[in-house]
Amino acid sequence: MRHGSVTYFDAAGKPVLPETVPLNETGRAQASAAGAAFAAQGLRFDRVIVSGLPRTVETAQRVLAQTGQSIDVEVWPELVEIRGGKLSAIPDDALHDAFTGAFDGVVAEHKRFLGGESVAELMDRVFPALDRLRADPGWDTVLLVLHGGVNRAILSYALTGQRLFLGNLAQAPGCINALDVGAAPNDWVVRFSNYAPPAPLHPDTRSTTMEQLLEQYLKFRPVQ
Repeated sequence: MRHGSVTYFDAAGKPVLPETVPLNETGRAQASAAGAAFAAQGLRFDRVIVSGLPRTVETAQRVLAQTGQSIDVEVWPELVEIRGGKLSAIPDDALHDAFTGAFDGVVAEHKRFLGGESVAELMDRVFPALDRLRADPGWDTVLLVLHGGVNRAILSYALTGQRLFLGNLAQAPGCINALDVGAAPNDWVVRFSNYAPPAPLHPDTRSTTMEQLLEQYLKFRPVQ
């Protein structure tokens, strides 16, 4: 899953510290709706893994409240979202690319997210964590509650079997992806992606998450 919706910028467009931001009202409803979808299908999780950022922890807790399971949530900090840099240090003429370039097409490994971490650095920490999880035979069904960028890295690897980052894989807040995985390195099947209860047909938006965030930030920092 991707965590539910959060508010990264206040009403004036001022950034909120992303390491501390909680789910907003919509995000809480999305997380509960995802949990209800799991419960309706009788899904039971052997393990639940989060990145440790509050928005992933809260999403996981709300899912488990709906499924009626009492599971200790595991924190894997190497699965935190791709880390951005200091927004104020990004030149005006580079803002659009800084916000959207890391999620645009087949992304080059040197590409940096908001002037911070590169796609290569993201994959260097996410893929070993995946290998470690897959090497553990002690689970059948695991729920990962992570982030848009991290999920894109996982889905890109599952779809291609290569070290690629497909930025155009949409990950709506609170969405669910289903992947089956076997013992062989490239034994992946993506059953579905970006299923987002309670609005699985995504009727209310045509823009990406990063386009929306850029629009919000420009209220705080108008660009001529």
